Amino acid sequence: MSLRVLHVLDHSLPLHSGYTFRTLSILREQRALGWETEHLTTPKQGVSPLAREEVDGWTFYRTPTSGALGLLAQMRATARRVDELVATLRPDIIHAHSPVLNALPALWVGRQRRLPVVYEMRASWEDAAVDHGTTTEGSLRYRVSRALESFALKRARQVTTICEGLRADIASRGVPADRITVIPNAVDVDNFRFGAPPDPALRSTLGLDGKLVLGFAGSFYGYEGLDDLIRATARLVPHYPELRLLLVGGGPEEARLKQRVVDEGLSDRVVFTGRVPHAEVQRYYELIDVLAYPRIPIRLTELVTPLKPLEAMAQGRVFVASDVGGHRELVRDGETGYLFQAGNVESLCGCLRKVLDGRAQWPLIRAQARRFVEQERTWALSVARYREVYRRALEPFGRAGQLAA
Repeated sequence: MSLRVLHVLDHSLPLHSGYTFRTLSILREQRALGWETEHLTTPKQGVSPLAREEVDGWTFYRTPTSGALGLLAQMRATARRVDELVATLRPDIIHAHSPVLNALPALWVGRQRRLPVVYEMRASWEDAAVDHGTTTEGSLRYRVSRALESFALKRARQVTTICEGLRADIASRGVPADRITVIPNAVDVDNFRFGAPPDPALRSTLGLDGKLVLGFAGSFYGYEGLDDLIRATARLVPHYPELRLLLVGGGPEEARLKQRVVDEGLSDRVVFTGRVPHAEVQRYYELIDVLAYPRIPIRLTELVTPLKPLEAMAQGRVFVASDVGGHRELVRDGETGYLFQAGNVESLCGCLRKVLDGRAQWPLIRAQARRFVEQERTWALSVARYREVYRRALEPFGRAGQLAA
C-alpha cells in the first residue's frame, strides 16, 4: 500500500485563489510521488448540502452546511467530518492547512484516532485578521488568535510553512527547529511561456498599442501599495509620455484606487481590467513591459512570500518590487529583478526610471530570472521536501514504512 494523506483545506476548486492554486500544485506533485491524496474542505467552502464533489477531475469531500456558522460550530462540524473520513478512508496521516480553525479539529481527531498530524501554516491567523481589518494588534481577539495558533503549532507532529520569515515566527513560539520545514511557493515553469509576444488584439482592445506599459496583476488590498504605484506613475508621465499603467484584478480597494487615479489626473493613463479568469492572466502579463509589486512594510508582507514574482520570473517579465522581507527572499536585486525601498514613492520612481532607461539589460535579467525558477523554485523540488516531513511525523507511530511502499 502507498502512503495515504488526508488534506484538510479551508477551500478548494471551483473557488479560485492563491491558496487553491498552491494546494493543487501540492496534490499533483504528491500523486506524482505515488502517494494517495484525499481532500476535505471545511464550512469555509460555502453553504452547500454536498458531501462530495467532483471538480476538474479532482474529488473533494465537503463539510455540508445549511447556513453560516460561528467559529466553534465550524470547528465542531470540521472535526465530525474529519473523524468520519478517517474511519472510512483510513489515511496514514492528516495534513491540515491554514487557518488554525482546520488544525485544531485535525489535532483532536488525530489524538482520538492515534494518527500523526502535520500542520501547514501559510499565514498566521492573527496576522490575517489584522491585515483584513477585522482586528488590531494587541487587542484581546489578536492575543486569543495568537494563543490558539501557538497551541496548534506546538502540538502538531510536524509543521510546514511557505517561507523563512514564517519559519522564524513559528520558532519564536517555542516550536523546535527540527519540527519546522519550509515548503516554498513555486511554479510549474512549463505552464509559462517565456518571453511570449503580447496578444495584438488584446493590446488594441485595451488601448495600449505603441505604449510603454507599467503594470500590476493581483488582488487590490491595501498592503499591495497600489497607491504608491499610482503616485509614482503621475511623477513619471512627464518623462515618459507614452507610459500607461495597467491594473489587472480587483478587490476591496478598487473603488478608492479609481478615485485616486481621478485625483491624480491620470484617467487617460490608467487601465483597470477588472478581475480576469486565472487561465487568462498570462495574456495580460504579456502586455506589461515592467511589472511592479509595491507592497508596503507591515508584518504580513515582511513575513510572507507572494507567488506573483515567481510567475513573473517564469514568464521572463522584468519587474520591480519593494524590499519587504517577503520579496527579499525571492528577488536578487539587479540579477532576477529590482528592489526599491518599501513605502517610499521617490525610491519607487528612481527604480522605475533606472529600469525603463536600462532596456539593454532586460534580456539578461529575463534569462537569469527564468533560470532561477527552473533551478530553485519548481513545485517538484518543493513538494519533494514533504517526504522527510512525513517520515518524521509517521516514525513515532510505526508507519514510516508507508513512504517506501
